Amino acid sequence: MRYTTDDQGLLNNFAAEPEVYFAEPPTKSEKVRYTIQAAIATVFLGVVGYVAYLAS
Repeated sequence: MRYTTDDQGLLNNFAAEPEVYFAEPPTKSEKVRYTIQAAIATVFLGVVGYVAYLAS
């Protein structure tokens, strides 16, 4: 654990920093999957909204 000590003997702890990495852009198949998931979510939310409208 990383820490420093001041003149009075008080400790100051520092959090461990995670390793930094760069994200990779999605592949073509991942983009297609995200599009399908978005379409399914949109239809699902539309159905839920319609049911809520009918119930009110």
